[in-house]
Amino acid sequence: MKALSSGGVVIYRGKALLLYKYKRRRYDAWVLPKGTVEENESLEQTALREVEEETGVKAGIMAYLGFTEYDFRVPGGRVDKKVHWYLMHAKSFFCKPQAEEYFIEAGYFSRNAAKFLLKFDDELRILERGFQEFHRQKRLKRWPGGQ
Repeated sequence: MKALSSGGVVIYRGKALLLYKYKRRRYDAWVLPKGTVEENESLEQTALREVEEETGVKAGIMAYLGFTEYDFRVPGGRVDKKVHWYLMHAKSFFCKPQAEEYFIEAGYFSRNAAKFLLKFDDELRILERGFQEFHRQKRLKRWPGGQ
């Protein structure tokens, strides 16, 4: 099976938004917000929708960061997943984790703290790429509000 998702490295005042997911001892990790692309939805629309659904954060896309690929097993087979990532600016500090998706905590973390917390190597690489692009855009005075 193939799966396509989209998500974001969301930054507010120099800190990245992370979610903590805990699902009955089967899943326990800090992650970046992302989700499945729906029919007739662009990758950008998915990323913005998923960030808002999973965290309550309204954000704007600043740049495309690339994609990651990985696979995992499910009952009945294996899923090959591709996730497209975008650098986003949050429009406020407010965030609220989506309990229906087993997210029990959400918050903004410094670059070093976020690198320490994230569980998956591919998300660590995307986070780093996101911070590099964030700093580049700040130098070029393209980041909203100078935050």
